[in-house]
Amino acid sequence: MSASAAQVIERLRGSGLTLAVAESLTGGLLGAELVAVPGASAVFRGGALTYATDSKASVLGVQEELLTAHGPVHPLVAVQMADGARSLFGADLALATTGVAGPGAADGHPAGTVHVACTGAGVPAQVRGYVLAGNRSAVRGAVVQLALALLLD
Repeated sequence: MSASAAQVIERLRGSGLTLAVAESLTGGLLGAELVAVPGASAVFRGGALTYATDSKASVLGVQEELLTAHGPVHPLVAVQMADGARSLFGADLALATTGVAGPGAADGHPAGTVHVACTGAGVPAQVRGYVLAGNRSAVRGAVVQLALALLLD
C-alpha cells in the first residue's frame, strides 16, 4: 500500500465522495493499490479493466470514431474511459489509465507513452500525458502513482 493510495482514500472519506477506475496498461494495479488501504470499501466503487481497444468502447462507451481516428493511446480516450467508469459504477470521481507499457512501440507511440485522466460530475476533466522511461513493470507502477497524484492535486 502506498502513501498516495492511503491519502486518496482518506481524502475521499473526508469529502464523502466515491471513486471508480478504468484501467488499460496498468492491468488492475491501480484498483489493487486502492483496495490495499483499510477502509477503501467506504469510497471505492469498482474498476473496469479494458485492455483490448474494442472493450474500451463496449464496456466504457469510448466513442468508436475516436478510437478509429486516434487509437487507444490518446488523452481524450483517457477522459472518456474515466467518464465511462464513473457512469458504470455510479461514482462521483473516476481515474483512467491508457498507454504503451512496452517494451516496444504500439499504435505509433513509443513505449512509455501514457495518459491518465480524472473526471467528476460538474468539474473539468483533468488529463496528463507522459513519456516514461523504464521497463514494462516500472512504467506500469509509475502510472499508478501518477494517477493517484492527479487525484490528489
